[in-house]
Amino acid sequence: MEIILSAGSSKPIYEQITAQIKAQIMNGALEPGQAIPSMRALARSLHISVITVQKAYEELQRDGFIVTTVGRGSYVAAPNKNFYREEQQRRAEECLQQAAEIGRAAGIPADKLCELLRLFYEEE
Repeated sequence: MEIILSAGSSKPIYEQITAQIKAQIMNGALEPGQAIPSMRALARSLHISVITVQKAYEELQRDGFIVTTVGRGSYVAAPNKNFYREEQQRRAEECLQQAAEIGRAAGIPADKLCELLRLFYEEE
């Protein structure tokens, strides 16, 4: 499992970890039942606090992406299609928000942006 942290990012470190692990689970790089590094091991490899990793793991567990068992470690949870769909929708909303901000700044009418979205959506 590879995690790359960016000191220049506006996102807190725990959110960077959470986002990257979620992405690896959703794209199949991490499979259901697969062990992920212990909090201490990940903190040591990233040169960060265990508390930061703990916060990321707690968020991943709360969102249903991992399961943690005392004494056994943390594992990728069995797929929950609702959580995955919600996560994908959240990511799409972020992209659409950026598109809307760009459109407003450039004076592109909302109906033109909607038309572009329909074109991209129908490409497949």
